[in-house]
Amino acid sequence: MTDGPDAVMIFAAGFGTRMGALTRECPKPLIEVAGKPLFDHALALVRDVAPRRIVANTHYRADRMEAHLAARGVTASPEPGEILDTGGGLKAALPLLGTGPVFTLNPDVIWRGPNPLRLLREAWDPARMDALLLGVPPDRARGRRGGGDFDIDDGGRARRGSGLIYGGAQILRTEGLADIADRVFSLNLLWDRMIGAQRLYLLEYPGMWCDVGRPEGIAMAEALLEEPNV
Repeated sequence: MTDGPDAVMIFAAGFGTRMGALTRECPKPLIEVAGKPLFDHALALVRDVAPRRIVANTHYRADRMEAHLAARGVTASPEPGEILDTGGGLKAALPLLGTGPVFTLNPDVIWRGPNPLRLLREAWDPARMDALLLGVPPDRARGRRGGGDFDIDDGGRARRGSGLIYGGAQILRTEGLADIADRVFSLNLLWDRMIGAQRLYLLEYPGMWCDVGRPEGIAMAEALLEEPNV
């Protein structure tokens, strides 16, 4: 409904412990799927929506991650002391992102189908929404252990549940971060406040999705990329 955000935050600071030996020396966003780092798969989606600002936070193996970002013209938001989690990391990056709504994107998943950021931008309505998350039905998800994260009502408002998996892409208004005093916190804290205000919305993704959080997810993602697009 609007042109959408002009800034994107890619979360790239995590330790990737579920990847085991693969992340002993390599940050998880640089693990390759189909011959290309996970981060670059995510960055291709970002470039397609042409934001003015692209920022990624860094912590684990920050030197390698920051060299990769610099070579691609992506601004680093370093977290040199302790890792700040998604909420704290986004809050720390706000001076680089600006004051408007932002896209956020997790780079450790593979999407097969329409660009998730384009779908979010087309559905974004700031008059009703403080956040719009993209959800994936469990039967269109691979590599995921466990159930879903959210349910939605007939108007698209989200509540905690098991019907849809949060896919790792959203548009988020950031003003509420100023009301959270903690330095280290998850965006779940902000989402729960938005649920209470009935301003957290969820959009169902029509394609396929793969979580590359564990080593076996690499082969699953590569197989998914070889399938016909939906």
